[in-house]
Amino acid sequence: MELLSVNTATATLLPTTQGLVQSGIRKRPNAGRVAVGPQGLAGDEQADLTVHGGVAKAVYAYPAEHYPFWQTVRGQAKVAGELPFGAMGENLSLRGLLEGRVWAGDRLRFPDCELIVTAPRIPCFKFAAVMGFAQAVSLMAQSGYCGFYLAVHREGSLAPGDSVELIPGPRELRIDEHFRAVMRKKAAR
Repeated sequence: MELLSVNTATATLLPTTQGLVQSGIRKRPNAGRVAVGPQGLAGDEQADLTVHGGVAKAVYAYPAEHYPFWQTVRGQAKVAGELPFGAMGENLSLRGLLEGRVWAGDRLRFPDCELIVTAPRIPCFKFAAVMGFAQAVSLMAQSGYCGFYLAVHREGSLAPGDSVELIPGPRELRIDEHFRAVMRKKAAR
């Protein structure tokens, strides 16, 4: 497992189907080490702390293996442009750690910090806006390619190329199962 990219953004106005809204979803890769504190990465902002940010959702990780899928469906939706790491709104672009291998309570140990898996990411209208097509939210729900939130267990720093060690937690709630349960509940409303 490897950390491919560390991504941050400042909150800016984002055009959406609900008008202009503040969002920090447009993450961009950082070249060097980025400090990690209790509330997340230095230089990263979130506009709506009810859905991202705070102690339990300080950092968002996304598997790089899903990027080809999103590039393909964007092409089918006639959305131009490549997707750089950070395009999913993730702070950490990881290789080798898919949602089906991650459980709430698992720890990700990096050389200089440690994070704890807390929950899957639930997509919203802002995700559709940055992806450029309305069906992006339903495709995330169908595919299960959601990524996961992390709390900071041990502060430090992160940089592209850092190794990642998965330390198993209690194995009670797997991220992909949790995501599908939440999405079924939302669809039933």
